[in-house]
Amino acid sequence: MSSQSLLEGKKILMVDDEPDILVTLRELLPMCELVRASTFEEGKELLENQYFDMAILDIMGVRGYDLLEVAKKENIIPLMLTAHALSPENTVKSYEQGAASYIPKEEISNIETYLNDVLEAKEKGVNSWWRWLDRLGDYYKKRFGPDWKDNNQEFWDKSLSW
Repeated sequence: MSSQSLLEGKKILMVDDEPDILVTLRELLPMCELVRASTFEEGKELLENQYFDMAILDIMGVRGYDLLEVAKKENIIPLMLTAHALSPENTVKSYEQGAASYIPKEEISNIETYLNDVLEAKEKGVNSWWRWLDRLGDYYKKRFGPDWKDNNQEFWDKSLSW
């Protein structure tokens, strides 16, 4: 199965208070049906009243962690996309609160790959973070230094070692 076919026709909610991010996502995901929201209230309303396969949630500005709870309650696969809340600690928090992935906005050009990873994991019945460290480990090392996992070493060893 080609990776594009996993995303083909998927309905995805994008919630971000930065209009350019919503435009970029639309350009990067032409194979999907995209619905956008720019506030917490708008995102919550859509999550509760429409069907979505996935939700891409900003953290800052739209209360992303609150939207994460709503998405999980509605059985919608939530992914976190962030710039200002980018940290190893928020990565751990997103994982522990049930996000299917945590994507730095600087890596938005690879969003199709990250979404496909999550959908492939769902198909295979494996943890949705199965490729996260392979995909983003080097980015985190460059961004946060070689010891970026140290504060949460037990978590990384236990949670992301499949």
